[in-house]
Amino acid sequence: MAMPGRAEPPGRLLGAGRSANVYDLGDGRILRRYHDRSRPAEREAKIISWAGEHGVPVPEVFDADGPDIVMEKVEGPTMLADLARCPWRLFRHAASLARLHQQVHSAPRLDGLRAPFGDGGVLLHLDLHPDNVLLSARGPVVIDWEGAGCGPAEADFAICWVVVAMSLVPGSAWQRAVGRAGQRMFANAVLRHGGLRADDPWLAKAARFRLDDPSVLGQEVVRIRRLLARAGAGSGADAGPEADAGPGPDAGPEAAASPGADARP
Repeated sequence: MAMPGRAEPPGRLLGAGRSANVYDLGDGRILRRYHDRSRPAEREAKIISWAGEHGVPVPEVFDADGPDIVMEKVEGPTMLADLARCPWRLFRHAASLARLHQQVHSAPRLDGLRAPFGDGGVLLHLDLHPDNVLLSARGPVVIDWEGAGCGPAEADFAICWVVVAMSLVPGSAWQRAVGRAGQRMFANAVLRHGGLRADDPWLAKAARFRLDDPSVLGQEVVRIRRLLARAGAGSGADAGPEADAGPGPDAGPEAAASPGADARP
């Protein structure tokens, strides 16, 4: 399959994320193009295909070349968008997300992947949260595999908790308060399904890992550091009132960003 040229947009822009743009190529295909044109996409394509071969619901990959991946266009909203529209589905989606984690962890490790939490022998997504799940007619589909690695399954559940519990909620003060309460319930529900507690030491490890991500927003960094400070003081890592403090008066436009926002297939 010939790859689209890179001089002009290959099709209608579907989404612009922090690391890639997604274009509609027609015929049920999309192209995901990294902003960094020197970054090869073959690695992510290989991970997606590996996960799919081992039972994880992922988009079908058709081709990869340079910074481009051509893959199946998955129709449907993100789990995050559906939660915002239908919050009464919170616990159902939390259980579904936990099952997706378990499906990912049922796949063996792929040689050559990073192992930031040590050897654990299983595939890790390392960014599996509600904004990286598409709700399609055939069921939930896991997307955005560029940061995947291998290691112990607990690390993946803990990272999900940190991303969900520490992300900023846009909107009015009332909307932020309601959203933060929902964040806590959702994050803790996923964690329970993974067999971890909200004061588990894995959460502090995941928080430190999250701080190394250059895409984390400034106000999220503040919240994660507060989390680590409390964990260091022996008070656990649960998302209490301090961790859920909304953006301060100096918060800029980034404070209104959705958690883990990126381009979607």
